[in-house]
Amino acid sequence: MAQGSDSNDTSYKSPSPGSRPSSSDDAKKVMRREKNRIAAQKSRMRQTQKADNLHLESENLEKENAALRKEVKQLTEEAKYLSSVLSSHEPQCTGLAPQTPDLLYPPHHSSYHHQHITVPHYQH
Repeated sequence: MAQGSDSNDTSYKSPSPGSRPSSSDDAKKVMRREKNRIAAQKSRMRQTQKADNLHLESENLEKENAALRKEVKQLTEEAKYLSSVLSSHEPQCTGLAPQTPDLLYPPHHSSYHHQHITVPHYQH
């Protein structure tokens, strides 16, 4: 005969239709509900904190992005200015070798050329 099929087994009692669960069952339900309520509350708090942190991080990244865009704009303006200074200075340089595709900036043979070019200092 299979285990648990004995009709005299009294370890499990099914509730009768009119019976009420015992007070210890009620206390367990109350405790379980309280624990669940607290766990749900903590979960909502963690979710809210995570959303707040993401919002702050987003704001900080937007500020950093704006600062970097401003720096790119300043550096682009500085590069244009320096390029124009170089273009206006090249005809004055007599010691320049013909420019080849392999050589981006021809070498200067005298320190004099560097002394008469003034470059404004840009604040970043």
